[in-house]
Amino acid sequence: MRFNKEIIVVTDTISDMLTRIRNATMVKHQIVQIPVTKMSLAIATILKEEGFIEDFENYQEDKQNYLLLSLKYKGKSRNSVISKIKRVSKPGLRVYTNSKELPKVLDNLGIAIMSTPKGVMTNFKAKELGIGGEVLCYIW
Repeated sequence: MRFNKEIIVVTDTISDMLTRIRNATMVKHQIVQIPVTKMSLAIATILKEEGFIEDFENYQEDKQNYLLLSLKYKGKSRNSVISKIKRVSKPGLRVYTNSKELPKVLDNLGIAIMSTPKGVMTNFKAKELGIGGEVLCYIW
C-alpha cells in the first residue's frame, strides 16, 4: 500500500500561510512555498505592497498551484523585515471591528490585514474607506 504524503488537509489556510512564513524567516530561508487560495494570494499582494516581502510568483507542480514568496531581509546579519506575525481571527473565534475601532499595530508601525466587504486590505486602507470587517492578522 502506497501513501501520498503530499495530501495534507488544512482547515485554516491563513494560519498555515502565516506559520510557513514565520518558520521560514526564523531559519532565514530566501523562498517559501505556499498552496494557492484566493485569500493567500490577496495576503501576498498586501505583503508585497507594504514591503514585507520582495516578490511572489505563481507556479504549478504536479497539478497543484503554489505561491513562491521571496522573503525580505535587511543588513549583513540578514534580519527579517517581518519581526512578528500574529493571527487574530481564528475559525473558532472570529474577531470583527467597525470603522471607528480599527486596530493600531505598534502605534501604526505595523499593519493589520483585514477582510472587508470591499476585499482584503490593510487597516489604513479600511480607515481611508471608512469600513470595518474581520481582523485576520497583525504584522510588524
